[in-house]
Amino acid sequence: MVLSGCQNLVGSNKLAIFETDTLNSSYSSEDKDLWKVIANQQEIRVDDNSRVQSHINWITQRPDYLASISKRAKPFLYLVISEVEKEQLPIEIALLPIVESDYYPFSYSHGTATGIWQFIPSTGRMYGLEEDWWYEDRRDVLASTKAALHYLKDLNQMFEGDWLLSIAAYNAGPGRVQRAIDKNIKQGKKTDYWSLDLPKETEKYVPKLLAIAKVLKDPARYNQKLLSIENKPYLESVKLESQFDLALIAQWTNLSIDEIYSFNPGLKRWATPEALPYTILLPIDVVGDFKEVLSNQKNRPKVSWTRYKVKEGDSLGVIAQNFNTTIHQIQSVNEIKGNLIRANSYLIVPLARESEDYYSLSDDQRENSRLNASKNSEKLIYKVVSGDSLWKISQDFSVTVNELVRWNKIVPTAPLSIGKELVILIDDKEKTELAKITHTGIDINRNIVYTVKSGDNLSLIAQRYKVKVSQIRDWNDLNEKDILQPGDKLTITINVVNSNLS
Repeated sequence: MVLSGCQNLVGSNKLAIFETDTLNSSYSSEDKDLWKVIANQQEIRVDDNSRVQSHINWITQRPDYLASISKRAKPFLYLVISEVEKEQLPIEIALLPIVESDYYPFSYSHGTATGIWQFIPSTGRMYGLEEDWWYEDRRDVLASTKAALHYLKDLNQMFEGDWLLSIAAYNAGPGRVQRAIDKNIKQGKKTDYWSLDLPKETEKYVPKLLAIAKVLKDPARYNQKLLSIENKPYLESVKLESQFDLALIAQWTNLSIDEIYSFNPGLKRWATPEALPYTILLPIDVVGDFKEVLSNQKNRPKVSWTRYKVKEGDSLGVIAQNFNTTIHQIQSVNEIKGNLIRANSYLIVPLARESEDYYSLSDDQRENSRLNASKNSEKLIYKVVSGDSLWKISQDFSVTVNELVRWNKIVPTAPLSIGKELVILIDDKEKTELAKITHTGIDINRNIVYTVKSGDNLSLIAQRYKVKVSQIRDWNDLNEKDILQPGDKLTITINVVNSNLS
């Protein structure tokens, strides 16, 4: 069996749909702080050794380490602990997402693993974690937690109740761990975790988990000031029976669009999935108001639609791409069988309430952020040497640690291996010179070409670039009867001194 990196052997039921009481299951603990729950209920007993101590030293030198993780874990820690206890696993398993992803649900590793449990696609599918155009189960916190715990239970059964071997197999794959055991048996050596010849990453993986568990028992001793996380549910699930524009959910809950994506990181686009029902996670304190509005607005459309006239050369694929939706959805709404459409006919297509950049943590916008980071920049490849850290490299190249993490899709607290190649983007001379001109106050106009997006109109575009609608019409020979279509190109003149655009 060659599974690795955070991976099952079970069936493929859809895990993204769950009942409300799943998040509110109680467990027996008088501790009011979830970190103390973990500290006081630990089961995995290990004698101190140098490998664990090395990670304890690393944590001790970074006083903000667990405090920063607390901020990311706060919405999800109760949920994870509840599932761990429901499956009767050691409480330390709730710390694995720290080792895997620092509890950052959008984390990517090696370009394929994602989510707080860092499932790779193949193992995710084996445990029922599915993906479509709208949604990614591996990033869904509850779905991936259920899958990860099922996988860990299977591994623990495979390794006869040895949790250190089970956790090592979660990282390296059960086949790799079993081969190391078989090798030691042939050589007459011990077969416990500490005696095995495993990949360097796995040799650090288990000690890091044990180090975090030990630090939690006495944070002050190890220079850590934990942020308390209350021992009560933070999120509640609400079952949606129709597709919802996320902007409408933000309006009805007074949550920011970033908060909605952060609580529901499996969402990939501007709306909830087309497949129904879909269960969204919302902070408990907004659920009551949201349900009330939902009840009062029962018959109101939750997604906007527009009537689109098919042009020569159009295809369902092109139309779906322009309107940020799927071919299947257009086919379904318009009762189209196959892909044939006729010019001058009309289609009903879904339309986002806001412009694309409003949906800031959608897959498309996060990809745009990565691409924009490389725009007007010189790409350097840097090889890690002994003594390097992300902080040191960031200082050497005058960039931020967050930029290094984003450019290279790495976990910020993962050790850097010597020889690892990192991408570093350095602003080029032209961009630097433009910045200098801007700061001197020289009045310079610059023409840009803007591509019209779904939901755009002249008023919105003018507002964005701080110009007048009449000016846009003059620059592009438009009259009042002209209708903008997604994909149209507009020339807009901006003043670089009065604009933050580059």
